[in-house]
Amino acid sequence: MRDLAVGFRYLLAGQRWVLRNGRWLGFGLLPGLVSLVLYAAALAGLFYGADDFVDWATPFASDWSSPWIGLFRGFLTAVVVSLGLFLSVITFTAVTLLVGQPFYESLSEQVDRTEGGEVPESGRSFWEDLWISGRDSVRLLGRVVLYGILLFALGFIPVIGQTVVPAIGFCVSGFFLTQELTSVALQRRRVDLAEQLVLLRGRRAQALGFGVPLVLAFLVPLVAVFLMPGAVAGATLMARDLVGADSADDDGDGAAGDGDLRQPGSEPGAQGPYGQQYGQGPYGQGPGQGGAGPHGRTPNPYSQG
Repeated sequence: MRDLAVGFRYLLAGQRWVLRNGRWLGFGLLPGLVSLVLYAAALAGLFYGADDFVDWATPFASDWSSPWIGLFRGFLTAVVVSLGLFLSVITFTAVTLLVGQPFYESLSEQVDRTEGGEVPESGRSFWEDLWISGRDSVRLLGRVVLYGILLFALGFIPVIGQTVVPAIGFCVSGFFLTQELTSVALQRRRVDLAEQLVLLRGRRAQALGFGVPLVLAFLVPLVAVFLMPGAVAGATLMARDLVGADSADDDGDGAAGDGDLRQPGSEPGAQGPYGQQYGQGPYGQGPGQGGAGPHGRTPNPYSQG
C-alpha cells in the first residue's frame, strides 16, 4: 500500500511541477491537442460507419429473420465500437508521446535540470530517438492488445467478468501507461525497453499507483490532454529514482518539492531494489564504484552519449 501511495505522489508532484512552471504546461499541451483532433476524427468515423462495416462483414446473416439479424448485427456493432474506444484509450498516450517527442524530451530535460544533478542525454539524433520510441510503442501495443483481447473475452464470464476482470484491465493499462511515460526520461539514460520493464516490475505497486489513476482520469474527455504535461514531469521524477538518481536536495527536500519521494533505504549506501547500493549515477553507482546493475553486470553510463 505504501508503494501505491508513493506512485500517486509522483503523479501529483508532476502536476504541481507544471503548475509552478506554467510556460511548460502550455508547451506540453500542444501534442495532446494535435492527437485529440486526430482521435476525434477517427472516432467520429467509427461511430458513423460501424453499422455499415458490420453489414458488409456479415453477408451470411442477410437472410436471417427478424429479430435475430438485428440482435446479431447490433451486438457486433457494439463490439466494434467498444473495441475502437478501448484501442483509443490504450494508444492515445503512445501516439501523443510519438507526436510530441521533441516537446516532451525538452520538458523532461527541464525537470531534470530544475531538480539538480546531471541532465542525461542519449547522444542519439532526433530521428534515432523517434525510431526507438516508435518501435518500442508498437512492441508494447502488441502486448496490450493481446491482454485486451483476453480480458475482453473473460468479460463475458458472469459476475467475474463484470467485477474482477475490469479491475485487472485497469491495472494492466496503468502499468503500461507508466512504462510509456517513464520511457521519455529512461531513453535519455539509454535504458532499453527490456530493462525499463525490469525496473518497473521491481516497483510494480508504485507503477500502478502512478498509472491507474491516470487511466481512470483519461476516461474523461479532454482530461488526458491537460494531464499529459504533468504526467511526463511526474514520470521523469519517478525515473530519476528508478535509476538511482538523487531525488532530494542537500536540505532534504524531495525531488518533487513535496517531501522525499525516494523509497525506504534509498539513501546513499543503502540497498536498492536489485541489491545494488544507491549513490550518484545510474543505478546508484557513484564515480569510481563498480557495482553490478539489475542484471548482475556493471551498468553502462546511461547519462553519456
